[in-house]
Amino acid sequence: MTKINIQFTLFSAFYSPLISMMSGGFLAEEGLEADWSVAVPGKSAIDALKDGSAHVVQSALSQGFDSGNHGEGPAVVHFAQINEMDGFFLTGREPDSAFTWDKLEGAEVVLFGGGQPLAMFKYACHKAGIVYDKLNILNPGNAADIDRAFRDGQGQYVQQQGPFPQQLEADGVGHVVAQVGKQIGPCGFSSLCALPAWLETDAAKAFTRAYRKTRRYINDAPASEIAGAEKPYFPKIDLAVLEKCIATYQQLGCWTPHIEITTEAFEATLDIFEYNGLISERFAYETICTAPPHTPQS
Repeated sequence: MTKINIQFTLFSAFYSPLISMMSGGFLAEEGLEADWSVAVPGKSAIDALKDGSAHVVQSALSQGFDSGNHGEGPAVVHFAQINEMDGFFLTGREPDSAFTWDKLEGAEVVLFGGGQPLAMFKYACHKAGIVYDKLNILNPGNAADIDRAFRDGQGQYVQQQGPFPQQLEADGVGHVVAQVGKQIGPCGFSSLCALPAWLETDAAKAFTRAYRKTRRYINDAPASEIAGAEKPYFPKIDLAVLEKCIATYQQLGCWTPHIEITTEAFEATLDIFEYNGLISERFAYETICTAPPHTPQS
């Protein structure tokens, strides 16, 4: 077996296409043994690529935007998509089948303090026709801090990726009222990133074959099967909660079967970051993205 090191920027069920490569045995079928990790606070997963401690990482196209804004060349490239929609949920204190986004104005909302999650959320507010500055924002910290803050009674609404919101529901703490991705529409939200030289290796080609198989599996298999295999990766999450989360993401359509990063998804993400004033120019697709390694199955 060939060892492959994978690093996540953020570990959640939203990234099941990458998790299921391991839990579903698809990497092993291609002769690869995965050693995975999550980037430590204050250090980017991109650093793991650069220092050689990871071969492939879960990242986002916006990472390339940040490098471009600083005039840096593309030391790493994004070669496959993970999610083509935002995967965050809005959870409120009470059930609200008639929720509309204007209810956020004047309310306390627990949010991520920056980066792509905040940029996407602001764009969702724009698309919903509400004024972001009319929200009372609380930024307690990272994903765990946000969950803890809402459980401790802070905020009327909270922004989280699955399966955190589904666990809140199971625990009687909150109720999902909206999905941010539905408000924004398709875009290049998260992607797989690597060094160009690694993409030329046999290991990269084997990885790509496994990933293509996983993309089909993640859409076609029952959520119960996927969740059962992934459960060891989520020891603090109830199995029924994980299954519900995965089923919701399947229905959202964020795990499209193709692995290529499309120009349409790329341009949509540029629109979002341009709206937020976070890019200095509209970067060319080729400066950030590349095609997946060619394999006989491609």
